[in-house]
Amino acid sequence: MNKTLILTVTALICFLIKSNAQQESTYLKAGTFYDSKNNVLLKNKLIHIEGAKIVSVGDFSSLPKNAQAIDLTDYTVLPGLIDAHTHVLFSQEANEDFAECSIHTLTMESDALRALRGSERAKSYLLNGITSIRDLGNSGLYLDVALRDAINEGTIEGPRIMASGPILAAQGGQIYNVTPEHQDLIEGEYRIITGPEDAKNAVREHVNQNVDLIKICADNLPNKTYLTIEEIKSIVKTAHEYNLKVTAHCVTNQSARNAIEGGVDGIEHGFNLSDSTIGLMVERGVYLVPTENSRDYMNTYVKLADYDENEVDWIDFYMNNMTSRLNKAIKAGVPIVAGSDNYTDIEVSQGESSFDMFRYYFEAGMKPLDILQSSTYTSALHLNKENKIGCLQPDAYADIIAVKGDLLLDFIATMESVVFIMKDGEIYKNDVD
Repeated sequence: MNKTLILTVTALICFLIKSNAQQESTYLKAGTFYDSKNNVLLKNKLIHIEGAKIVSVGDFSSLPKNAQAIDLTDYTVLPGLIDAHTHVLFSQEANEDFAECSIHTLTMESDALRALRGSERAKSYLLNGITSIRDLGNSGLYLDVALRDAINEGTIEGPRIMASGPILAAQGGQIYNVTPEHQDLIEGEYRIITGPEDAKNAVREHVNQNVDLIKICADNLPNKTYLTIEEIKSIVKTAHEYNLKVTAHCVTNQSARNAIEGGVDGIEHGFNLSDSTIGLMVERGVYLVPTENSRDYMNTYVKLADYDENEVDWIDFYMNNMTSRLNKAIKAGVPIVAGSDNYTDIEVSQGESSFDMFRYYFEAGMKPLDILQSSTYTSALHLNKENKIGCLQPDAYADIIAVKGDLLLDFIATMESVVFIMKDGEIYKNDVD
């Protein structure tokens, strides 16, 4: 046997040994199993995992002889959760002005420091059972893409990130009261669109930086500028040619209608949607990401923001209005995708703060399993990843969590009792009794 052949055989043996080690089987025994696609709870399911993926889901009897399984029979096993609206590269204090905080971030926080802080915030999602996030701008010049890549290559730990890069917006973006001589600072945070042709170029720039989707601001409140329908159509057409979805920040009803007429795939916030606009969303298959907060969150926020007691009457109106809008959308058949938009520091980690979305949806009247589906399968479906995340099925990523309690009878307490977290087949938390 010549030297070349010996080296080849040796390399092959090493590869096989390494592959076998990487593909070591793991089994999970789920006492209660959430089937996110069909939105039902099943009993006594065995999940077989090899490497980073699920191989099969069967009954307990399918456990091979002499094989050991992680015993989750006393818990409910779910797909790793998805927060479809985050900003992990940005944070502000409750009593801080958004524009001032943005300018401070752009001028006094280096990209390196911002990315390091962002990585810590991102990890907090993973450690709370949110294994995938969609990061939608306010992230400098593609720092979200860099953070995603660092996580994917294993340099740092964090959730699976779908990154949008800089938000595409009209003049001024969302950063208000900036003097004319300093408007260029805004371009460090937003891609300012100057017309339909420029809109095409902006999408191409994002494609070249390997983003996962496109985020636009259909309106810029409190700035008065907004993207035109022609600009939005140009963005959407170009993005769709590259198989990228487009989602739109919308505060006003008119901006939401403009975005829908422009062909966007989703509406973020949608605080003031009219009944006719909701109907148009159903007709066009446009999803909604409601990003409101619970009563407990609002009470904490106004306290940290130093509101006087006589300055909080607006909260009831706000919450009633948002609850009414959400229920109208659900009743009409608008797909609901769960997203928190919690970038305000309320003295807990950003990942923990994100969990408030479950409390809000529950308080607003959504049923427990519907909330779960919105933060798993429905979210993945509208990200074109329904066979990889947000589900527990063969060939999906082994992103799996387990919670303690009764989801149907005590939803909030159960969702806040995450005892087991796995991402890509690697265990990050195991507090099973």
